[in-house]
Amino acid sequence: MRNPIIKQKIPALRRNDKKMESVQSIKQRFELIGNDIKLNRALEKAIQVAPTDISVLVTGESGVGKEAIPKIIHSLSHRKHAKYIAVNCGAIPEGTIDSELFGHEKGAFTGATQTRSGYFEVADGGTIFLDEVGELPLTTQVRLLRVLENGEFLKVGSSQVQKTDVRIVAATNINMFEAIKKEKFREDLYYRLSTVEINIPPLRERQEDIHLLFRKFASDFGQKYKMPTIRLDEQAIQLLLKYRWPGNIRQLRNIAEQISVLEENRTISAGTLSSYLPNANRTNLPAVVGTQKKESDFSNEREILYKVLFDMKGDLNDLKKLTLELLKNKDTQKVQEENETLIRKIYGNKEEEEVPQQENNVAEVLHLPEPVVETTAAVAQPQEDRYHFAEEIEEEETLSLQEKEIELIKKSLERNRGKRKAAASELGISERTLYRKIKQYDL
Repeated sequence: MRNPIIKQKIPALRRNDKKMESVQSIKQRFELIGNDIKLNRALEKAIQVAPTDISVLVTGESGVGKEAIPKIIHSLSHRKHAKYIAVNCGAIPEGTIDSELFGHEKGAFTGATQTRSGYFEVADGGTIFLDEVGELPLTTQVRLLRVLENGEFLKVGSSQVQKTDVRIVAATNINMFEAIKKEKFREDLYYRLSTVEINIPPLRERQEDIHLLFRKFASDFGQKYKMPTIRLDEQAIQLLLKYRWPGNIRQLRNIAEQISVLEENRTISAGTLSSYLPNANRTNLPAVVGTQKKESDFSNEREILYKVLFDMKGDLNDLKKLTLELLKNKDTQKVQEENETLIRKIYGNKEEEEVPQQENNVAEVLHLPEPVVETTAAVAQPQEDRYHFAEEIEEEETLSLQEKEIELIKKSLERNRGKRKAAASELGISERTLYRKIKQYDL
């Protein structure tokens, strides 16, 4: 009689064997190399989620091969005969990304000479892969959230709601929780995209796969360039495994291609390999956390800089006052004695002999003309008129940047007769920024 426990284990073992067979077949089909547990788990999740229509978020560092996951999901889904479109959100300018994704109507903006269909309209019934989704502008994120919720979208410049049936797979290499905290990514959109999250491990966590990948790349490039395949000696292999690979698989492939093309000796030593690896002496230890400057540090530096600039402005006003005194009083020695503290402040804490002591030293340093003996006409001239320009110098300017900004905006609007577009062009700012400033200052 057969053991009932064994009878229960046999179906489970068969299911596991079937699952592993499907993972291996996917690796062969998409030329994926590696036996790492985390990589296998990511592929298993992709296989399991493929038959459904739920959205998937693929996470991982740059260069780990995230683009393979959406291809696997699309090829195993019921949408495999429809279109698959990959969009790099970080490569599309902010001003045109809405038009690229959702399309636009003729005349919607400058250069829109005809109606254009966006990716969501073209890929109806298929799959869209949004790479670097964390780079999407906030306005586009709102549109994308609406597509995820009810499949509706609006073309740029249109008021007609359109429907689309698209499977969305997104990928990002940034920390989404940090982006949400900094208000660069919508929290509700994150949870709609990450119904299932698949993480691809970095290459440094797949040590057993590093040499396998290098050998595959070396063989491919040897065939491509019709050269003997390069091989690593034992020490070079150890160096290959210890390196951190910040660029992950993309960097490994690049290094294999460089060595295949440039090295005449097809057996590569550790010394030769290290010349191709930036910071090759660094070990595969965890990186030190907290070395980057926080935003508060930059804020403190900015405040210090403002204080230095205001102090310099105060010194300049003091220098203007001293210049005015010298212009009004011919006795420079007397002026120097009366303003000794001010002079020391301007020229710094120098030794006694370094501070100008002779009668005309201050005037020489300030490059002032020699006192001129007044003629009868000069005496007759009103004292107020003779030193009118000096009194203008003495007048202190306001230190409020906001008041200056308001004054410039008012003058520009008056000069352009209230035309905001012309005023914005004259001020060197966008029309949208000018509208915001007018509303902010209640002009």
